[in-house]
Amino acid sequence: MRNHLTEQSLRYEGWRVTLAASIGVMVSFAAIVPYTFSLFIGPLHAAFGWKVEAISRGFAITAITVAFCSPWIGHLLDRRPPRHIILPSILVFSAAMMSLALLRGGIAQFYATYFVLGVVANGTAQLAYSRAVLSWFDRRRGIAFALVLCGNAVGAVLMPLVAQAVIGSRGWRSGYVALGAIGLLGLVLTAALVRNRPEPTMLTVQPPAPLRLRSVAGRPAFWLIAVPVLLAAFSANAVIAHLAALLTSRGVPGKDAALALSVLGLAGIVGRLSTGFLLDRIFAPFVSAAVMLIAAAGVAVLGYASTGWAGILGALLIGFGAGSESDVVPYVVAKVFGKQRFATIYGLTWTAYALGAAFGPVLMGRAFDRHHAYAAATVLLFAVPSVAAALLQLLFPPFKPDAQAAPHPSDVLVNVG
Repeated sequence: MRNHLTEQSLRYEGWRVTLAASIGVMVSFAAIVPYTFSLFIGPLHAAFGWKVEAISRGFAITAITVAFCSPWIGHLLDRRPPRHIILPSILVFSAAMMSLALLRGGIAQFYATYFVLGVVANGTAQLAYSRAVLSWFDRRRGIAFALVLCGNAVGAVLMPLVAQAVIGSRGWRSGYVALGAIGLLGLVLTAALVRNRPEPTMLTVQPPAPLRLRSVAGRPAFWLIAVPVLLAAFSANAVIAHLAALLTSRGVPGKDAALALSVLGLAGIVGRLSTGFLLDRIFAPFVSAAVMLIAAAGVAVLGYASTGWAGILGALLIGFGAGSESDVVPYVVAKVFGKQRFATIYGLTWTAYALGAAFGPVLMGRAFDRHHAYAAATVLLFAVPSVAAALLQLLFPPFKPDAQAAPHPSDVLVNVG
């Protein structure tokens, strides 16, 4: 009987899959590694004498690896049941995190571990879980994706607090063990609940031929997704990576800078839920343009921020805008390209995101080294790519009628029976 429930019902099985996916994302690479990496820089420098720049290369290694491996992960997700990819990825991810507790003097082990983390990263994160959730939803797809991505935002708030508490009380080695153990929490829920919707056996319509990636690259719609993603990631991450340093360099107390970072994560939750609601009602590229402009406004505010309240306002706007944009991308990919190659194409957009996220902070750091300050005019320049990304959204053609938005065949059989 439960299979006959529709998306409007809270008892619909797809919502259980979505909840499990949200928790899985909350304890995934996406929530753990980016938001706790900086907490280990000081302890590693003190323990081994490694330079901060050398330690930071570990994050660069994992970011570049994510960029190149995401399409490959997506390709596997389009061919295999999600659990076949997610469960092994979680095991490798957790083991790699725990192995960092065994670091000795050589930094090569550190780099090799972060390479491994990058390989399996999106096998544990929203790319993998979204593939399963997509199969369950058509009319409520926007809010379903938003709930999955809220797991990342909640993790971004909680994981640094947990990691810092363990590091402060038991040391950095225990911190790595704790984070690896937390990563294992997604195993049980994923094994029990995360799966694609079973396809009905009584199909009268021949499924369309698989989409070739060469044809994807030849479609303007793909570039109208990927290029804005790259520009928006470049803009937002350039400022997010330097947020605390930017504020404290202007005399803002450290506690207020830390509060701004927390607001960044909380605003992401509100932004994702709001955007998920709107995506089911408004043309998605218009929603995307609006949230990119909100993020650009946050960058502009931080360009002139010299008080804690200004820093918090800027962080709120960036968190809301950047968090919302992560809802739009999988929604638009599914609308334009359908479900068959969803994960592969979504993985390609992750490549664009990772490249923008990697180079934005580097160029912001170079600008700081050149001027020995976070000059307002320089920070404002980093708002320009986000504005350009918003304008590109206005070029997006109307979506073609979505055959997959029609009632699922199993629902039709129930209604006529």
